[in-house]
Formats: sequence, C-alpha cells, structure tokens
Amino acid sequence: MPYQSLDAVKIAETLSTLRRRVEERFPGTGLLAVCTELVGLAEKARHVTDRLTRPMILLRLGTGALIATIIAGLGGTIFTLSTPEEGFTLPDFIQTLEAGINDLVLIGIGVFFLLSVERRLKRRRTLAAISELRSIAHIIDMHQLTKDPQHALRTIIDTPASPKRELDRQELSRYLDYCSEMLSLNGKIAALYTQGFDDAVVLASVTEVETLCTGLSGKIWQKVMILETGTPSPRLEGPA
Repeated sequence: MPYQSLDAVKIAETLSTLRRRVEERFPGTGLLAVCTELVGLAEKARHVTDRLTRPMILLRLGTGALIATIIAGLGGTIFTLSTPEEGFTLPDFIQTLEAGINDLVLIGIGVFFLLSVERRLKRRRTLAAISELRSIAHIIDMHQLTKDPQHALRTIIDTPASPKRELDRQELSRYLDYCSEMLSLNGKIAALYTQGFDDAVVLASVTEVETLCTGLSGKIWQKVMILETGTPSPRLEGPA
C-alpha cells in the first residue's frame, strides 16, 4: 500500500531537493556538505534495505548442507545403536540414552546457530548503517549549536573567542529550519531499516535514533520561536 510504508526513493528525492535549497541559500558551507552526506546515506539505505529483503542464497545452501550432514550422521549413529551385535542391558541402555540426549541438545544448539547466521549478519550490517545516522544527527546539531537567535535580535559585543555570526534574522531562520528538516529526514532514513528487517535489536536502535532526532529538532524550534516572536533591539549587551 503506498501510504502504509516509507518510500526510500521519495525520501532520497526529498533530500536532494533540500540539498538544492541549502546550496542556493548557503553555498560552500558546512551545512551543505552535511546535507550532501545525508543524501548519500539515503541512497545507501535504499540499497541496503533492498538487500535485507532478499535471502542470502549461498549462505542458506551452505547452512542446509551442513544441517543435512549433521542429520545424516545422527541417523547413521542411531541405526548403528539400534542393531547391536549383542543385546543391551538396562545400564547400557540408560547410558546410551543419556549420551544420545546430550548429543541431541548439542546438535540442536548447532543447528540453531547455523539457522541464525543470516539474521546476525544482516543485523550487524544494519546496525552499522544506523550508527552512521546517529553520528550525522550529532553533526547536524553541532552546525546549529552557535546559531544564537539573540544575536539576530540585538547587538551583542563579541569577544575574540566568539564564533562568527554573519546571518541576519531571515537567514538564521532558514538555516535552523534546514537543520530541523535534515534531522527529521534522518529519522525517516533510520525507519527504513525496520520495514524490510523485523528484528528487535534493530528496532530498538532505530527508535533511539528517532528519539535523538526529535529531541535535537525540538531544541532548534525553540530558537526558531525566539526569532519569530522576539522584538529586535538596538541596545548593546555584554560579550557572548
């Protein structure tokens, strides 16, 4: 259904449009470089999620062959024990039964391990991609960290160590809005990984990234609200 799942292609297109908007207003800036990186991560997510939905044929064939070998070996052992040259005594039967149960447990653990190899490989690849999205969310936050709306509303005396603040009120508002959009789309990219791969560990990691992006975006919108509701003042304030 078109409106019951995220479309990786549409997300990538939206990010490409956002990148063009950032380039038109803030060419050559670090924010543009981060947005370009985010476009690349969206494309990567599209390819990775496509692979996650496909079975790993060679791995499954190898796993099936190993399991068949184990079952064949177990069957041969059972056949040998069921046709002994001499009759079993009760102690022999109990000892053989105990050893057989232990072997079955170990074989079951081995089969479970083989069957879970594909899921664990996909999980590791997915978690590595999600970790990149978590990192870029913090990078986006670093780019808006020194964008103080108070400097756009009044004149504040800077110190030699103060960051350069060259954006006016309108430019700062657009800059912060772009950061918020990038964080929102970053969370949507993370959500793509849960659509084709149902895994509790991956879901928890994606939820963490979405919560992080929502929290960081909330901080940005507090600054935007100050810009929208604040009244410009010409008075000088102390160093910042």
